[in-house]
Amino acid sequence: MVGNGITGDSRVQKTAIAAARDGWRVLLLGRSRSGRVERSWMGPIEVVRVPVWHNVRRQVAHDRARGPRSLVTRFRLDDVDALKRYQAAHRTWDRALSAEVGTLEREGRASVRRNTLKAALRARRTVYRARNWAFRWEGRQQPDPTVPVGEWRLDWPELLDLDLAFGPAIEEFRPHVIHANDVTMLVPAAHSAARLWAAGHRCSWLYDSHEYVAGVEWGNPLRQAAYPALETEFIGRADAVVTVSPEIAGLLREAHGLRETPLVVANTPVREAVGVDAPGTGVRALCGLDESVPLLVYAGWVDRQRGLETVVAGLGALPEVHLALVTNRQNPFVQVLLDQAAEVGAADRVHVLPYVPQHAVADYIASADLGLIPFRRTPNCELSLPTKMAEYLHAGLPVLASDVKTVRAFTEEHGIGEVFTAGDAVSFAEAAAKAVAARDALAERITEPLLAELSWEAQTGTLLDLYRRLAGTGPEAPRPDVPWTVTEQVQRPAQSEDGASAVNRWRSLDASGDVRLGLGIANYAGQLAAFASAVSREREDVSCEVVMASSATGFGYPADAYLDNSRLGSVDVQVEQVRRILSGRYTHLLTDAFRPVLGFLNGDHIGADLPALRSAGLKVALLAHGSEIRHPGRHLERHAESLFLDAPAEQVAAMTAIAERNRRTAADSGLPVYVTTPDLLIDLPWATWAPLVVDVDAWSSDAPVLERKRPVVVHAPSKRWTKGSGRILPVLESLHDQGAIDFQLLEGVPWEEVRRRIRSADIVVDQFAIGAYGTFSCEAMAAGRPVLCYISDEVEAVTGPLPIVNATSATLREAVESLLDDREAGARIGAESLAFVREHHDGRRTAAALSSFLQ
Repeated sequence: MVGNGITGDSRVQKTAIAAARDGWRVLLLGRSRSGRVERSWMGPIEVVRVPVWHNVRRQVAHDRARGPRSLVTRFRLDDVDALKRYQAAHRTWDRALSAEVGTLEREGRASVRRNTLKAALRARRTVYRARNWAFRWEGRQQPDPTVPVGEWRLDWPELLDLDLAFGPAIEEFRPHVIHANDVTMLVPAAHSAARLWAAGHRCSWLYDSHEYVAGVEWGNPLRQAAYPALETEFIGRADAVVTVSPEIAGLLREAHGLRETPLVVANTPVREAVGVDAPGTGVRALCGLDESVPLLVYAGWVDRQRGLETVVAGLGALPEVHLALVTNRQNPFVQVLLDQAAEVGAADRVHVLPYVPQHAVADYIASADLGLIPFRRTPNCELSLPTKMAEYLHAGLPVLASDVKTVRAFTEEHGIGEVFTAGDAVSFAEAAAKAVAARDALAERITEPLLAELSWEAQTGTLLDLYRRLAGTGPEAPRPDVPWTVTEQVQRPAQSEDGASAVNRWRSLDASGDVRLGLGIANYAGQLAAFASAVSREREDVSCEVVMASSATGFGYPADAYLDNSRLGSVDVQVEQVRRILSGRYTHLLTDAFRPVLGFLNGDHIGADLPALRSAGLKVALLAHGSEIRHPGRHLERHAESLFLDAPAEQVAAMTAIAERNRRTAADSGLPVYVTTPDLLIDLPWATWAPLVVDVDAWSSDAPVLERKRPVVVHAPSKRWTKGSGRILPVLESLHDQGAIDFQLLEGVPWEEVRRRIRSADIVVDQFAIGAYGTFSCEAMAAGRPVLCYISDEVEAVTGPLPIVNATSATLREAVESLLDDREAGARIGAESLAFVREHHDGRRTAAALSSFLQ
């Protein structure tokens, strides 16, 4: 288990593979950023990512700000958002009342009422000013929330949120050994192991310290105080401690009084995987350089502690030398380095390249001349060999390293590189020139015994022995058939007997066809697949290829090709997409959700890919589905119960930035733009509505409607805040408790089961926070079920009258009771719904909307 997203954490992945090869049943548990539980497989290894909700963090922040005095000074105003709502309500009241006073004065009448209103205005304005002053005064009296209080549960309560997220998944798996990576996993490991023991299941746990926690510059005073305190409290409870270097092992034993020195397992490459499944293109070719050009490579995360500013500054004195950064292009610090390179005249000599899978790193970087370890002199950097040292040596690269203690000692002992003074650009340039000149001689000192010592196979033998000792047993037989090169696989749709996707109904791409349409890469709710099917039915001159970027959370919608969302930054995925899209295979490309189609080759947004697509002569159109273009601020202005009222503030800010960027791209591109729901025409008024497409026949149902004494009512939110579920669940649960309906909330239910329940339900309740009907409503209508949801006036102005029971959270009870009182009318609405979907959402109107683009 690890508190990150697993992808890119080579130590964690290699540990899981080593355990699987030894015969263990392995669960690899990480953190989901999607808000859902994500499940996939890495060979026989089950991979689960869990979402982490910050409820404890919010509660702690609330409690710290709500002392007894604040109950008076901030009565019913818990935070700044509450204050803003109070201010808006007051100004609304004030404007209305003062306008009425003005009207009475202008007409010269009702002096008693006029004077009464004036007195009310004066009184309420006084209260308003007092409440605002008290709120601000209380804010000045609050303790500084950025100053630690010395208790990790209060300083960094997210650690308890991690326990709430990871703990249930651990305990459901019932492991014999828990391998907790990094300090953030201490609490869930300790708590889950103890709880399993209490339930009668033997479970041991080990703490794998990837760094010397007390020596890391965490960049936040609260985290800086919390992490060492957490480690001090829990490290002694672990059944064993593992770390990455002898130096850190000694410090941990001394600092925490451990009975045993922690086991050292250095993070090294898999020797057996070098040369196997190598990427087709190495760093030198990606930089466009021939063999004579000196090339330095740095592989891994970049930040100020890594010392790369020194390297870029030194390039000014090395006019022939190029630098390849194998890192995450989306990291803001990368742009800092690129700006610095421009300042020193090296802009064209710094190349940012994508990651490859952990087992392929050595082969990927082998075409460079030297590997860089330019770390600053921080306590943590002084104490261990970084993973990249072994990766460089397995690639046959000598190193160019700063004089941090452990790295310097290792480099000088083995004579495999040059050392420079950390932070000194002149010293770096001198050492680089010397190393480039002596490159071949330095490389000869990278011997087979040294590589064998720095191999994962050699390091993990003792770790596997530790697993068996902690468990008191072990697997019966090893699994050498599990390759070290195994990679994570996303879910795929069910296959028919002939191997074709069971619902793939579009005309496959015809290399000689007139119109060759590519569609990608979001395919939300399977809409790209549905669009391809619709166009193929209506246009004989069009052939299609659907490409979907998927993950373990996906429902496995049909497509011709699948990309792994977690690997869009990898070079092999980017090369695959360049060949697929820019080689002349397509004449037209429909891109959806403003996602990039070339992986992260040019960035994380379709706008960055457009120059390449234009150069390839492609006709391109943009398709928007919803949240990527729906502007939170404007939506809040139009809808009293907007979904953004319930969204976390940080999410609203992020979605605002995304929507604004996407709207600019749509406007500036001059491309055809389509939207799948009519409400999005508010945000993109020049767009064309291409209606959602559903397989009407697949959803049709002959189950009777509203004939049960106690009708079944279903609601299936993917995320509650997006449907306004919090406001409608009390109404539906109350009707259920009264025996009026059989209410079924479908959360965490497999999609096939959701489909079965919809087709047999009496009433389907959809969203009450958006103002439009979406795929879920269309599917329910195709099943002939009456649908209740909130439809805005703007939507009905586009669609005309809809066979949907339009309601708000305030009128939901009345709407349900009306259907229960007049069941024949409810059944008619279901029949009208089916007819409406057949006319508008079976694909014919959508193909017609796309016809001008597909000329």
